[in-house]
Amino acid sequence: MNTNHKYGLNDLEKEHGPLTFGEALESYRIGEETSQLDMAKKIGISAQSLCDIEKGRRIPSAKRAAKIAQVIGEPEMFWIKLALQDSLRKENLNFNVSLSPSTDYVEPQMM
Repeated sequence: MNTNHKYGLNDLEKEHGPLTFGEALESYRIGEETSQLDMAKKIGISAQSLCDIEKGRRIPSAKRAAKIAQVIGEPEMFWIKLALQDSLRKENLNFNVSLSPSTDYVEPQMM
């Protein structure tokens, strides 16, 4: 057994299937010990919309995914990738999403 191997996203997906935006957001919320209502208020959506996202009934746009990531202080690319991958999966399009920052990307200034 290789003790140097770190369990990562690929290992998780091999065991449990592909990670979805909703599953990741629900896991984050539970890890933060936050109710759906409080999380929904924090990210600026209704509790019903958050429930729909967590259960996979709705998939946020890339822009909404970026906003959610910003609000919860998580990497935008990870959450955007999940949202885009979910959208492709929903349409039965067998493609993998890979993102990288634009070369002309300018980090927003915090005030």
